[in-house]
Amino acid sequence: MLRRALLAVLVAVCLVIPLAAQTVGGGYLDLYIVNVKPEKSAEFEALAKKLADANRKYNGDRWLAMDVMYGQNNTTVFVSHRDAYGDIDKAYDSFMGALNKAYGKEASQKMLNEWNSYLVSSRSELRRRRWDLSRKAPAGEDAYVKLIANARVLRTTTVHIRPGRSADFEVILKEVEAAGEKNENTQPLLVSQGMEGTTGTTYYITALRPGMDGFDKNPTMHEILGDEGYKRYLKDVSETIESSESAILRYSAELSAPSPQIIAAAPAFWQPKTEVAAASPKPKKAKQPMEPAAQKEKQ
Repeated sequence: MLRRALLAVLVAVCLVIPLAAQTVGGGYLDLYIVNVKPEKSAEFEALAKKLADANRKYNGDRWLAMDVMYGQNNTTVFVSHRDAYGDIDKAYDSFMGALNKAYGKEASQKMLNEWNSYLVSSRSELRRRRWDLSRKAPAGEDAYVKLIANARVLRTTTVHIRPGRSADFEVILKEVEAAGEKNENTQPLLVSQGMEGTTGTTYYITALRPGMDGFDKNPTMHEILGDEGYKRYLKDVSETIESSESAILRYSAELSAPSPQIIAAAPAFWQPKTEVAAASPKPKKAKQPMEPAAQKEKQ
């Protein structure tokens, strides 16, 4: 989302996309993942808010920011949607245009240099949406917007597949997806596949929830598949998966520059307090009438 602009001095590419070219549930997810120096977390957050604010105000690029709760500490993920590879270059112009309008070219470049100094490391990933492998996926863009806008936390399981076994793993996912669709207690699971910036064949399975309690009392894989199906599942998984890890992240509205559709669906959360305050200034106190000069002299 931010990598080309924020890492311009390192000759990287930008992750965000212009609003005009954006499809909210587009075919790709573009992620910029940063590990922040602990002693620079306050400076990092303040600068991230400025970048997000500029893109909000000047119709720049769009992204959602998430802080890792369970996983690698001091990590923030910026993710944006886009339709095609060609949107990356357009994104850079959109991002820098908003930044320059807000702060000027010289100040903008200084901000980007400062950003890099706050990081321990960063990496970028491009993932392709796999709606065909997802469970109870939103039916249409409006439903997708509602799902994202009302989510506050998400869990992503990263699955690394053994060489040559991706087709077998997709068969497993489709079987689980079919069984899960029939279970009225299951919730949406969104699947994407690593395209760039990853090692080997990698899938990402993501569950979004309105709060941490949303992860309680979900049907287990055993309950979804039944005894025989679960036994077969364990055997197939052991033969196809090389490793996996999971992380829970929390959305950060203040560090995000969401699309107007996302904001409209849940304005109380996605509209930062600073913007709300700016839109609704406090009423000024009425001035007291001035006393005539003659009356003042008598006092």
